[in-house]
Amino acid sequence: MASVNFTSSLPKELIELLDLYAGKFRLPKNRIIEQALVAYFEKLKKAEYAHSFRRAASDEEQVLIAEEGLEDYLKIISEE
Repeated sequence: MASVNFTSSLPKELIELLDLYAGKFRLPKNRIIEQALVAYFEKLKKAEYAHSFRRAASDEEQVLIAEEGLEDYLKIISEE
């Protein structure tokens, strides 16, 4: 992944924690920020995925389509 420089402001308390853990684990601060962002975006992705399933589960037409698909799948695997 290509790197891009950016400037940002963070609360003093977060910078102090960043300094503390960077020193404690001997990691560059940008690596900690990178890992935190990756973990956060993965969490958001999972939340979006769960939200889409909840929305589909409340849509009667989607539920019928899914149930019909499951019935077809069961027929296929039962015949094998």
